[in-house]
Amino acid sequence: MDNEADSFKELVKTIGPDVHAKFKQAIELGRWENGDRLSKQQIELCLQAVIAYDELHLAEEEKVGYIDRTKLQAKISGQENEH
Repeated sequence: MDNEADSFKELVKTIGPDVHAKFKQAIELGRWENGDRLSKQQIELCLQAVIAYDELHLAEEEKVGYIDRTKLQAKISGQENEH
């Protein structure tokens, strides 16, 4: 199993920004650029690759699924001060 994980990590290191963008677009649309639908397995693998790429190359606020909690925290703090 470690061998598979290591192979995946090595593969992710070879992904460039263009492939990362294509994977994200394919996930969003559910299709490849040529119009072919992604299988469930392809979606899962693309998601894993995008998340792994993000971890290696992007700042926290640029990563897939990032939620800016500073505005939420400010809103909550503002409500607490009203009471």
